Amino acid sequence: HVQLVESGGDRVQPGGSLRLSCAASGFTFSSYAMSWARQAPGKGLERVSTISSNGASTWYANSVKGRFTISRDNAKNTLYLQLNSLRTEDTAMYYCQWVDGSRKGQGTQVTVS
Repeated sequence: HVQLVESGGDRVQPGGSLRLSCAASGFTFSSYAMSWARQAPGKGLERVSTISSNGASTWYANSVKGRFTISRDNAKNTLYLQLNSLRTEDTAMYYCQWVDGSRKGQGTQVTVS
């Protein structure tokens, strides 16, 4: 069965950096475009970045463009999100998911304060 397991979340100060990871299993990871999404307390789910199946194409929400970098290692079945120049408004639960949102992990908490 499909499993997406996020890790790497932590509490950091504004301006700090984190690297999130998502270990994928139960499907052919290299055939799927993937996304990172986040949900802040009291707000809806926001897609922040997407990467194509081979990693050649990426997309970022305006709110994170220039600060976050998505990448993947298909040999390791792992998706990454590098978060730099973190702001308090980046505080949220971060999820790894299929692009259509039909599969999502349990999330990893990022707190910037």
